[in-house]
Amino acid sequence: MSEELKAHLEFFEELGIDGVRLEPEWRTRHEPAEPIEPIEPKAPTEPIEPSEPVEPIGPLAVYTSQADALRAIRDDLGADCSRCKLHTLGRKQVVFGVGNPNADLMFVGEAPGADEDIQGEPFVGRAGQLLTKIIEAIGLTRDEVYIANVIKCRPPGNRNPEPDEVEQCEPFLFRQIDTVKPKVVVALGKFAAQCLLRTTDPITRIRGREFKYRDAILMPTYHPAYLLRTPSAKREVWEDMKRVREILSGRS
Repeated sequence: MSEELKAHLEFFEELGIDGVRLEPEWRTRHEPAEPIEPIEPKAPTEPIEPSEPVEPIGPLAVYTSQADALRAIRDDLGADCSRCKLHTLGRKQVVFGVGNPNADLMFVGEAPGADEDIQGEPFVGRAGQLLTKIIEAIGLTRDEVYIANVIKCRPPGNRNPEPDEVEQCEPFLFRQIDTVKPKVVVALGKFAAQCLLRTTDPITRIRGREFKYRDAILMPTYHPAYLLRTPSAKREVWEDMKRVREILSGRS
């Protein structure tokens, strides 16, 4: 048994997984004949709706594919973006996003870290390796999902992004979401969840709830970096991911 496979099995055991789903039918996007009714939040409280949705920036254009549209967004952002002060604070490169342009599942994090800044891809460090295991735990691969961050450049010292940085960068995330058109968006951690939902509620209050968001279902959960510090929270994330798997498979 390879060390990588052994590590995956140990992670599944920590989550309490006693088997792996092999059925292929829920992996493939099925276009419904009729509009799908919104999934109501399971929590008794009403979902939080963003008070002022931010419209995509730039002129409207027609593209032959979602991959082409994402390339256009990336070109618009630019390889050396200077819209906020982060370009003067030591970032090495813009970290745009990666994955399947036609994904049913999208993950949104906070901002690139040191490893991401070097490699130019989101979630490639220790937290990213754990995210990969979480994705595999529900029977998918990184290539089958789409992964992005609210902020595309690394803040110095991995500090939280500041409001002016968010203001300049988040419209590109909204364009990514609107282009990929995922069925489910998983907001990883407090910052991403609060930014997308326009709320100040703590992640402990909104984690695991379902929100209607930009024609998708948004589910906040804990950030993989938090799981590295607090392994006991893996169980809650696994419950969230099982619910994500149910939504993707079309089960209410």
